[in-house]
Amino acid sequence: MIELNPNGVSWRNGAPVSPIQLVGSVKSGREKTIAYSILKVHNLPEDTANLKIKFDSLISHDITYVGIIQTAKASGLERFPVPYVMTNCHNSLCAVGGTINEDDHVFGLSAAIKYGGIYVPANQAVIHQYAREMLAGSGKMILGSDSHTRYGALGALGIGEGGPELVKQLLERTYDISAPEVVLVYLTAAPRRGVGPHDVAIALCGAVYKNGFAKNRILEFAGPGVKNLSMDYRLGIDVMTTETACLSSVWITDETVSEYLAAHGRADEYRLLSPGEGAYYDGMITIDLSAVEPMAALPFHPSEAYTVTELKKNAADILREVEKRGEEYFGGKAVLDLAGKIHGGKLMLDQGIIAGCAGGMYENIAEAAAILDGGNVGSGYFSLSVYPPSVPVNIELIKNGIQQRLLEAGVLFKPCFCGPCFGAGDVPANNGLSLRHTTRNFPSREGAKPADGQFAAVILMDARSIAATARNHGALTAATEIEYSAPPERLSSFDRSVYEKRVYYGFGKAVPAVPLRFGPNIAEWPEIPPMPQNLLMELACVIHDPVTTTDELIPSGEASSYRSNPLKLAGFTLSRRDPEYSGRAKHIQSMALELAAGNVPLKLREIFDRLGLSDSEIKNTGLGSVIFANKPGDGSAREQAASCQRVLGGCANICYEYATKRYRSNCINWGIVPFTIDKNLEFSYKPGDYIYVGGLLNAVLSGKPDIPGKIINSGICDITLHIEELTEEEKQIIAKGCLMNYYAAQRKNNR
Repeated sequence: MIELNPNGVSWRNGAPVSPIQLVGSVKSGREKTIAYSILKVHNLPEDTANLKIKFDSLISHDITYVGIIQTAKASGLERFPVPYVMTNCHNSLCAVGGTINEDDHVFGLSAAIKYGGIYVPANQAVIHQYAREMLAGSGKMILGSDSHTRYGALGALGIGEGGPELVKQLLERTYDISAPEVVLVYLTAAPRRGVGPHDVAIALCGAVYKNGFAKNRILEFAGPGVKNLSMDYRLGIDVMTTETACLSSVWITDETVSEYLAAHGRADEYRLLSPGEGAYYDGMITIDLSAVEPMAALPFHPSEAYTVTELKKNAADILREVEKRGEEYFGGKAVLDLAGKIHGGKLMLDQGIIAGCAGGMYENIAEAAAILDGGNVGSGYFSLSVYPPSVPVNIELIKNGIQQRLLEAGVLFKPCFCGPCFGAGDVPANNGLSLRHTTRNFPSREGAKPADGQFAAVILMDARSIAATARNHGALTAATEIEYSAPPERLSSFDRSVYEKRVYYGFGKAVPAVPLRFGPNIAEWPEIPPMPQNLLMELACVIHDPVTTTDELIPSGEASSYRSNPLKLAGFTLSRRDPEYSGRAKHIQSMALELAAGNVPLKLREIFDRLGLSDSEIKNTGLGSVIFANKPGDGSAREQAASCQRVLGGCANICYEYATKRYRSNCINWGIVPFTIDKNLEFSYKPGDYIYVGGLLNAVLSGKPDIPGKIINSGICDITLHIEELTEEEKQIIAKGCLMNYYAAQRKNNR
């Protein structure tokens, strides 16, 4: 089904050649890829080793845009220099916190008017569907403050990053990154009836995530199989490349892409894109589409991939392994009994959801209707909800009778909303097992609260097999087991008039005199201190899970309602993983404030005496809290995973490696030192232990990669901390304390 080739391959005569037949250097060959043909156009100095990218457009949703605009405003923003789209698809239905959600939406519209932005009102479209329909074009580059910013199937490079990277673009700075490697994804044959894009995507994640095959690389899709995939099918695979940990993705373009853009009124944004003769790839993934089976991604990651056949055959054993993972994650605070869902040899599910940028597309919903035709969801515990991706798509579903057929089968239709993907909609009952065609199934991602004894789990599956399961009233069923006629419908028309009536298009029409409209919950960022010369760090949290997601660092769901109030949101930091963290961090922060005021708390005086520090060294020493995790930062691009630590006085992360570039960048942009340690070093320390690093400021500014420190607990021992290469700007950002401080200092110097 999927084969991995870690060796370099060359594109010759329209196909990959291996072993490699390379003409010229690897560098010149890599520049012939589609990815580099796009990067080159957007790279300011045209240095293909150290890229400085300016994007064509930006996009955010209502969890992130308030913080981005507040940061940019504090850094000197006057107007949006490129189209900046603000959608309202993440918290539009949250009922938490009174008026605060709509207050943020009003703020967003006022910002679009003031600075010249594009504002998409609540429930009009989910973020990535709007970008596909109205923003992404062949050869373009789009930066989004959402990790699933992926528009490669349209020939556009989309990259998801934390908010500070968008702030840089709003201030006409660049996105700086070392030249990424490119991996060819070579598609052959065609998928069988009943096999959908999520099946291909889950199989891909299962093949490459855990071994790091795609990490921080660009995936480039080509091969004879591409022509056998519709546009929705390609988009459905493409958006899930985020879960491979790749940097971005791009596909060859053809008449299917041309027709899609033309149907959306953007025919002039089509370009034929294909690898150049002799293009070099750093590895290759071959996918035989005809061999892909219906897949299921078991909790708690999209890479926990099984065929539905295997899951049905070995359900008890597989589900007990999931239960064990749940116990390990939450230390017995919440218990799953998934094996108890096997009745009469059948695995019975509690819920089905088809939603968002991955699941809620026209063809997925049309296929679900075809599978349910003549059947129904039943009147038992199982339910099925569908969230279309945009109002124009929903109009077509209504016109073609698809929505009616699903409603008649007992399916519930919901607004255009991303909630089920991140825990703000359709939260299952305790111990519930939900089937979802959404992007993620991390712990608590469905909205449960394990710390309160509420625990549920999500299996990711394609809309087709979810519909087949619904037809059997919740008994797990692969779509390939159901006899049905694949619908002839493809999205043949697109009515953009609803956007023309409701979306505010302000790009190029900034009205600076218009004031921003603030609700009571919208607060400015607190003052962030610069890095001291010497740093004393107290461990506030130690996590030994294989991977720590951004959802664990700062929960999604109802916590995100407080996204525009840094202090309130920070109180949720690690609340579902280590509920004691916030209290510890606040206590450390209170001691840090005393120390900064010149009053050395007794506890710290004892530490300094043990270290033998002089008064002058103590005067130049700051205190902060630090988190250790094996591999932090998988998942969302939300900067709050880092900013909330900083607001609580966090000064560093220590780990063996960072799960994603975007999380490490978030840490840097918020002045959190991104330390690593050697992988063979056992980190056996606990909250309350201290780490002292003398001369850290000079070490960061000079680019010193290996920094000696001292661990202080019952004894004192040495530790070597590492900082992977930083750009000159990143060094200054960390030294100044955060990106805002860095820009404020620049403005002061320029006066």
